[in-house]
Amino acid sequence: MKKILILGGGGMIGQKLAQKIIRENTFGAADITLFDRAFPVGDLGLKAITGDIADPTLPAKLLVDKPDYIFQLASIVSGQAEQEFDLGWDVNMMPMWYLLNALKDLNEASDGAYVPRVVFTSSIAVFGGPYPDKIGDEFLSAPQTSYGAQKAACELMLSDFSRKGFMDGVSLRLPTICVRPGKANKAASSFFSGIIREPLNGIEAILPVADTVCHWHASPRSAAGFLTHAAFLDTDKLDGRRALNLPGYSCTVEEQIEALRRAAGQEAVDLIKPVPDEAIIAMVKGWPRNFAPERAIKLGFTSEASFDEIISAYIEDDLKR
Repeated sequence: MKKILILGGGGMIGQKLAQKIIRENTFGAADITLFDRAFPVGDLGLKAITGDIADPTLPAKLLVDKPDYIFQLASIVSGQAEQEFDLGWDVNMMPMWYLLNALKDLNEASDGAYVPRVVFTSSIAVFGGPYPDKIGDEFLSAPQTSYGAQKAACELMLSDFSRKGFMDGVSLRLPTICVRPGKANKAASSFFSGIIREPLNGIEAILPVADTVCHWHASPRSAAGFLTHAAFLDTDKLDGRRALNLPGYSCTVEEQIEALRRAAGQEAVDLIKPVPDEAIIAMVKGWPRNFAPERAIKLGFTSEASFDEIISAYIEDDLKR
């Protein structure tokens, strides 16, 4: 029986991942443990542990059973990391250091026999401008936000510990995940989901940027698929470059709204209210817009081919009926 540990298992992507593993029997017989500060209402029937991801003693406790697969999804979001500098580093970077060192200790205690797969959710925030028309796999990682710097630091640590053979890691640079179910969070990118989710639920949505803003998206369904695909990836094919730009779909806010119009009509679109927010506008100017993720595609990662598909995934998976 495979042992699976999902750090950040109470969050939206963690819950989607756990549901996919259960629904599709992805790992066969599996013992799944979720860890997070809190969990949503509704029991998946799995072992759920609450605690503080920033506790340096935590990894040793969670790794007692030597999980075969570890998904490190736990972090605070971009807007909060930018506003609360110390908290961002304490939550988004230091726990990776604690985790990798605990894995190193277990590897050495087993004379190199224990080498689990670690899948880390990084972000396209590891990039900074000026950008080409499409960001290729050779483009420099040079973050211009605290959140991006924290994710990039984790990528480097994971790569080095993997190089030494203490674990076998993959960093996935997720597109902005849209349409996210539930309520808006503190991510600066939250409005990309809000302008679709709220109108589909009959609620007014605020658009803080111009409709000419262009960005790179994938659905929560795709995010869960990225993670399970990475769990079985032949990492020898990465040639030591363990961070991957993932597939997604690039479109403007205007194109998002047109897809919403096709899905739900003008009444839904009328619920979107432009209210410019200079802080968000300034942040968005520095975000990447489009990618050519050839390595990931060759390795079998897939995502939506249109924003219409992204909306359809939300309607099918999450829209309350």
